[in-house]
Amino acid sequence: MLFFVCTTSHAQSLSDKLKQLPIYQTFTDPQPDWLLDSQPYTARIFQDSQAKDLVLGNGLIKRRIRLSPNAATVDFQNLKTQEQFIRSLRPEARVTINGQTHAVGGLYGQREHAYFREEWLDTLRANTSDFQLIDFKITDFTPRIAWKPTTWSSSTALLKGQQVTLFFTSLQIPEVLVQVHYAVYDGMPVLSKWVTVQSIGQKPVVVDQIVHEILATPEEESAVVGSPDQMKKPQKLYVESTYAFNNAMRYELSDQATHWKRDSLYSSQVNYNYDTPCLLEVYPKGGIGQTLQPGQSIRSVESYELLLDGYDRERNGLARRRMYRSIAPWINQNPIFMHLVSTEPEQVKAVVDQCAETGYELVILSFGSGLNMEDTSAVNILKFKQLADYAHAKGIKLGGYSLFSSRRIDDATDVIDPVSGLPNKGAQFGHAPCLASQWGLDYIQKIKTFISKTGFDLLEHDGPYPGDLCASTMHAGHQGLADSRWAQMELQKELYSWLNERGVYINAPDWYFLDGTHKIAIGYREVNFSLSRQQQKILNRQNIFDGTWEKTPSMGWGFVPLTKYQGGGPEAVLEPLSEHLTDYLQLMMQYYGAGVQACYRGPRLYDTPETKATVQQVVSWYKTYRQILNADIIHLRRADGRDWDGIMHVDPNLPQKALIMLYNPLKQPITRKIRIPLYYTGLTTEARIREMDGATQTLTLNRAFEVELPVRLAAEGYSWFVVE
Repeated sequence: MLFFVCTTSHAQSLSDKLKQLPIYQTFTDPQPDWLLDSQPYTARIFQDSQAKDLVLGNGLIKRRIRLSPNAATVDFQNLKTQEQFIRSLRPEARVTINGQTHAVGGLYGQREHAYFREEWLDTLRANTSDFQLIDFKITDFTPRIAWKPTTWSSSTALLKGQQVTLFFTSLQIPEVLVQVHYAVYDGMPVLSKWVTVQSIGQKPVVVDQIVHEILATPEEESAVVGSPDQMKKPQKLYVESTYAFNNAMRYELSDQATHWKRDSLYSSQVNYNYDTPCLLEVYPKGGIGQTLQPGQSIRSVESYELLLDGYDRERNGLARRRMYRSIAPWINQNPIFMHLVSTEPEQVKAVVDQCAETGYELVILSFGSGLNMEDTSAVNILKFKQLADYAHAKGIKLGGYSLFSSRRIDDATDVIDPVSGLPNKGAQFGHAPCLASQWGLDYIQKIKTFISKTGFDLLEHDGPYPGDLCASTMHAGHQGLADSRWAQMELQKELYSWLNERGVYINAPDWYFLDGTHKIAIGYREVNFSLSRQQQKILNRQNIFDGTWEKTPSMGWGFVPLTKYQGGGPEAVLEPLSEHLTDYLQLMMQYYGAGVQACYRGPRLYDTPETKATVQQVVSWYKTYRQILNADIIHLRRADGRDWDGIMHVDPNLPQKALIMLYNPLKQPITRKIRIPLYYTGLTTEARIREMDGATQTLTLNRAFEVELPVRLAAEGYSWFVVE
């Protein structure tokens, strides 16, 4: 291996630039819990005390990058726990270009890879075959999506922070410039990273793969035997990327970019076969396969790295939810909507009128309604523009459903299985068109045209691109198998960004939040909505409880079948609504009380004056407490049909510090003393609590920030409590 010695002039230039930055200093005074008060934690880019390293920090995390003789991350810490996430130095990235793989940055010479000592740093060397650092630039953070909120949102604050870009070139491949980007943010222990590859020569270059993050971390557990799949991955470094699909409604099962690998350099590990999963690499599964013409560039997957301070499920969930509220602020939008099963103009207008009268905000023309957004004929556009105009005149938004995947078009359009060479043999949902086929490109344009010309406010996109590979070499939007997944993902990302930036709300049943979508299903089995209403009430509360550990209430939708859905008898539906008003009321309270919007699917919201008054009452209550009901959930007790169950919303920054929802599934009333954890309300000594609109009682918090709340719940009933 040849090693690189940085020239004196080049090293001096970087050093001089580094010395212009403020010197990094650690906080010395006790700082607040960032989940209760994030204000003190401001992101900055610093120099270290010796003017050798860049330091990205905000008082919660620190990432330190040595710049000479080449760039390498030498320190990555959670400052609250002092936990170190670097045990061994690795390159900052790795790129495969024209079939050859090159490291970007990196320092070599470390002999022990179980830990790292600071005194080793000045002895390490660079490799001449790697991309070498030539410059860096610091800017304020710029969001990827220019979010335009047009519906109610619990917050419209934009993410703030600073980012630094490192520039690399290589003597081995001089026609390429690599930029490695890092951003650190105000108020949370999160850092993001991505890479840009630019063609700066006279000939095209093929970018096969970009590994934009490589971290050799301490192991989570020590096991003498056991494969990487059997052993625990590091739990306190949570990584989420812009490359996820799988229709699982959970990120971990949708992730296609985070890879925990064995580290063969780590020869002193306990595992006999060196199989400990302690080397993190982030890159898109399936590769990129993109050809860059001179002057063109490509941006890699972007990852967000959240440093957690423990193993508590609730606290870690709160941390993830806080991250999402910041990095994808559009998920804080949460309009009140219903699903209409018709596109007959008079029925659409009648439902728009009902929404205006009851406080609803948006009508979605549901699947099975007859809406076809792919029909961009003048007649179809005029019909739905007139309906959108009518809705807008009433203060109501209008949107609709479109199916992309789970359908067959024809052999020339559908994804081609790379194994059999046949259409629809390898598609995730049995049948699927290729989004990068000519039909797919036309489909995207038709959706844009329809929404632009009609003024629709929402796209409910069912079966969005699910990650299908396509071996076709005849499709207009990709060259072959190698670039098929990347090309389709990029097309979908562009569509969702385009919609988001025009204020169009997006429901999509897959994990595309970081691409601009607003809501996903909370997680449920559709056939369960054919079960009895009694079953649905408990199952829905379980779905809400389980689906809000990592998602905020506004990130998920539920379902209420006003009319028959996928089977079931009269005991499953709510129509006629006036005959099932008690169940209708409780289903609304369960969802609105959780801050979760449900798809109330049917022909109307009410059928009698009494039903109308009930809907108005619930929506009015929800809007009164809307801010706290959209706050994060603390999970009190999961519904099991044996005793009480409940959840609690908390926000230390609101006048209402918490709102508690409790349910009794039993056929007799119950009296209980329930321990309520109030730490995340920010209250420390006492809490004023009232049941519904009743009298207020003052309770003293114990040393665990809890109170004992006496409650009485009616048979098969519910109640709610406000904490101030």
